[in-house]
Amino acid sequence: MTFLNVSLLGGMALIAVPILLHLLLRRRPRRVEFPAIQFVRQRQLPQKRRLRIRHWLLLALRVAVIGLLSLAMARPSVIFSGDWALTEEPVAAALIFDTSVRMEYRHENRTRLEAAKELALWLLAELPQQSDIAVLSSRSGPVAFEVDRASARQRIGRLESSADSLPLPTVISRALELLQQNEKRIREIYIFTDLARVAWPTSALAQLASQLQNSVGLSVYLVDVGVPEPKDFALSGLQLPRQILSSRGTLVVQTQLEGIGIGGPCTVQLELLEVDPSTGRRSWQKREEKLCQVQAGQAQQVVFRLRGLSAGLHQGQVRIVGGDALPANDVRYFTFEVKTPWQLLLVAPDSSHLVPGFVSEALAPREYRLTGQARYDCRLIRQEELSGVDLSQYAAVILLDPKPLEELLWQKLAGYVADGHGLAICLGRNAQPMDSFLTPAAQSLLPGPLQMQVRRPDFDTYLAPSDRQHPILAEFRRLAGTVPWDDFPVLCYWQLGELAKGVNVIVSYSDGRPALLERPVGKGRVLTLTTPLTDDTNQEPWNLLPVGDAWPYLILVNELAAYLVGAAEHQLNYTVGQTVVLKLPFSGGRRSYVVTAPDGTTFTAQTEGPSNQLLLSPPTLPGNYRVQAGGSPDSGFSINLGPEQTRLERLRPEELNQLLEANNVRLARNRQEINRHVSLGRVGQELFPLLIALVACLWGAELLVANRFYKD
Repeated sequence: MTFLNVSLLGGMALIAVPILLHLLLRRRPRRVEFPAIQFVRQRQLPQKRRLRIRHWLLLALRVAVIGLLSLAMARPSVIFSGDWALTEEPVAAALIFDTSVRMEYRHENRTRLEAAKELALWLLAELPQQSDIAVLSSRSGPVAFEVDRASARQRIGRLESSADSLPLPTVISRALELLQQNEKRIREIYIFTDLARVAWPTSALAQLASQLQNSVGLSVYLVDVGVPEPKDFALSGLQLPRQILSSRGTLVVQTQLEGIGIGGPCTVQLELLEVDPSTGRRSWQKREEKLCQVQAGQAQQVVFRLRGLSAGLHQGQVRIVGGDALPANDVRYFTFEVKTPWQLLLVAPDSSHLVPGFVSEALAPREYRLTGQARYDCRLIRQEELSGVDLSQYAAVILLDPKPLEELLWQKLAGYVADGHGLAICLGRNAQPMDSFLTPAAQSLLPGPLQMQVRRPDFDTYLAPSDRQHPILAEFRRLAGTVPWDDFPVLCYWQLGELAKGVNVIVSYSDGRPALLERPVGKGRVLTLTTPLTDDTNQEPWNLLPVGDAWPYLILVNELAAYLVGAAEHQLNYTVGQTVVLKLPFSGGRRSYVVTAPDGTTFTAQTEGPSNQLLLSPPTLPGNYRVQAGGSPDSGFSINLGPEQTRLERLRPEELNQLLEANNVRLARNRQEINRHVSLGRVGQELFPLLIALVACLWGAELLVANRFYKD
């Protein structure tokens, strides 16, 4: 027999209370001198016997009520089958460990994974001899039974936390499939977990619940090694508006500091990796520090800004100073590249209704030019001068409401784009005659044939981005729902015919027709806007994009330029599980590169295709990575944990039971509870319902006897 609450058996000491009451309150005879006393004594003898029997019966009932109630509260369970050997029958057992980084949470000088391993090693010794044992973790890998108990012990001892954790329902499903192949009659699954909500996604629980309900002879034990009320400071994911920026620009790094069950002051630092020119050694150098006052259960925005960065690749980290219970969410890594200011060529015809300064001022404001902060060097020329300009020195060319171009000029632009540069064509009223834009050379760059000018004088047509996944719309994605596009109507635009193969519509108008389109040409790309960006708003303009507080116009123009020069599409920062696609600047036909991981290990990787792109299967180790090829300049990237991987919010046991909808799942927190649940799961039966029913019956009987006794 086993007990859930052994300490409550001490309640049986209360049995002494009714015994004392009966002894102290029993009736004492009075001595009375009476001549016919001998007749009274003769009649008293049978009455005393009946009273004594009633006394002892009432006492027994009261003692039984208290004793059985105390026994019931201790929650005993007993084997009724009579087959005591079943407790030692070999079983097929799967021990599943949550090895996510959350299990590195330290409490009472032990991580949650260390606590799980300690309980598992004890459990391993308690399993019956000749049992088949499998050790699984939430890290993907082969699933099989261990050769013997010693190998299982070694496997448990080697368990380590991993950033690429599978959801626990997925691991449990794999364990079920393994156990179903075993011939043992009793099958058991032990899950060592901190009960974090993120490890139990609802999408995977439905299938698992069905499998558990259909499993015969299976018992599932959830061993909770988590902390009921965790306390931790945590950094959310980093946000870098620009991963490639100009040397005149400002690096902006944003994150949030959250207090989980704890509040107070907390210091956050931004550090960059610096290379010692004499020794070549890399070391962390603090660049900025923020002291934050965080409230428990709330998050505070933390923003770092750095200027004056040298050209080249830079890597850094944002970390909480001093550390806390969970190190995994105390640091976030980032990589960015600094380049010299991009040279842009703006081309506009002579026209009274054009104001090319709208675009040049949006890209390089006068204040920024005077203070040397402009990230673009813009050169504005007349369209007639374009044929004599060497385009190779410019990162991108923007045609502002161009007039018809000569065939040779179209071909010159096509060769420029094919070499890997960017071209933007903003169509307007100067695209007349229309036939000059329908030539083969023009159509090799434009997304489709021009059909007609569409006029919308009712001010009810405007830019309406729907899918904001394109790099140009990344900034608008962060501002979703707050951009007042309807305040900047489009009054006229060009309607296109059938689009060429490979053309992508980035932004549409509110009436559904395409506004901004992209067409890949060779190694470069062409962006076409079907309404101009430079119309004078006082002379029957085609749109009112630059009017008033036109901050959406400023963002749009800057994002267009950033995409054209390649500053918006290069991704240098990834989360665990993402495939790394790195565009390498190296030349010389190299195809093999050496990648150095954060722990110092190296491996080689090959580029894919003629575009010199490096594709890496999802790395699992968070940190900063370097990519090198001989004496070529460094490239690199950073890997971070997804913020959801370190969330400590716990599931309530009853909530998990509702999600699983299974009767064969039991929760335990210590060795005693594991022992009790295993006993019940194999051959035992809990006596609590029976004992409580018996207590109720005896209590009722005690009331009846007491009322009758005292009445007489």
